Amino acid sequence: MPFLIFNQLGPAELIIILAIVVVLFGASRIGDIGGSIGRGIREFRREVKEGEQAEKKETTVTEPSEEEKV
Repeated sequence: MPFLIFNQLGPAELIIILAIVVVLFGASRIGDIGGSIGRGIREFRREVKEGEQAEKKETTVTEPSEEEKV
């Protein structure tokens, strides 16, 4: 349901939105913004992977055997 608006947007509307963004930010700033967003996404994915790996390491630690407890 929240993405119903994209079904109503045609190519003409998307071009108008893109033109407004270019006017507001300028062509050079759009590249900078895109690069910043890309770096943020890559960093987020890397952190999520590291967190999952840390969880796996924690869960694979075994409890001491009966011989080690005595």
